[in-house]
Amino acid sequence: MKVLKMLVMGILIGLIVGLWFGVNIGKQKPLFSNPFAEENLQKKIKERVGERIEKLGGDIKGKVEESK
Repeated sequence: MKVLKMLVMGILIGLIVGLWFGVNIGKQKPLFSNPFAEENLQKKIKERVGERIEKLGGDIKGKVEESK
């Protein structure tokens, strides 16, 4: 009975930890961060706009170099 109890506890703990890590991997966050923390909307917008500005800058730079 004790073995069965330990097995069930091990599976339960493994499931919880795996879910925690899985959610963080899915959200592209560090493994040990809180997966239930609300991400700041302002931070999301800054990241996405920053990525697009970098891409646009690279496109413009490529066109300028081609025209030289």
